[in-house]
Amino acid sequence: MKLITTADAAARLGVHQTRVQVLIREGRLPAQMLAGTYLIDEDDLKLVEHRKPGRPPKQTSESKQKTAGRK
Repeated sequence: MKLITTADAAARLGVHQTRVQVLIREGRLPAQMLAGTYLIDEDDLKLVEHRKPGRPPKQTSESKQKTAGRK
């Protein structure tokens, strides 16, 4: 188990350090607090690294109607 900082995690994920901190606060990325610094298990980056960047596409009214009937 290799622990890395939020700055290192951000560099590996290609996101800003603040985004890594948000993922930790949301509970999507496990981390330990040590001396006021979050430390992340390097292996846990796999939990969030395959996300598509950017905002999800906006649904059109047609696609909303198609998904409305699904359960």
